[in-house]
Amino acid sequence: MRLLHTMLRVGDLDKSLHFYTEVMGMKLLRTSKNEEYRYTLAFVGYGDEANTTVLELTYNWDTDNYDLGTGYGHIAIEVEDVYTSCDKLRAAGAKITREPGPVLGGTTEIAFVEDPDGYKIELIAKKGAGKGLEG
Repeated sequence: MRLLHTMLRVGDLDKSLHFYTEVMGMKLLRTSKNEEYRYTLAFVGYGDEANTTVLELTYNWDTDNYDLGTGYGHIAIEVEDVYTSCDKLRAAGAKITREPGPVLGGTTEIAFVEDPDGYKIELIAKKGAGKGLEG
């Protein structure tokens, strides 16, 4: 077994595709439209679906925003350097919601960025990714 994808409902597919491809550097892997039920799916990621976990962006044509609720946390993405990554993301117009630095109570370097719908994305320095708080 393996994790295939995470699905996010988005209010403006073009805005979200721009953010995930142009700002976050993912590739648009495939899209599909369902005329009858009025939705479009777009799959984005850093590698092909056969080998990596990807994001499914679900755009329901008649809904332009969602209540994110209190249960959802974030997506985590490994980066070489959180400081450099945040500088590049900020220059591309991204909203940094937690400046880069060590996680509270640990040494793993993290930062948070927000997508156009308000979903949080945690950036984790490669040297600490997958190692818990002490990274």
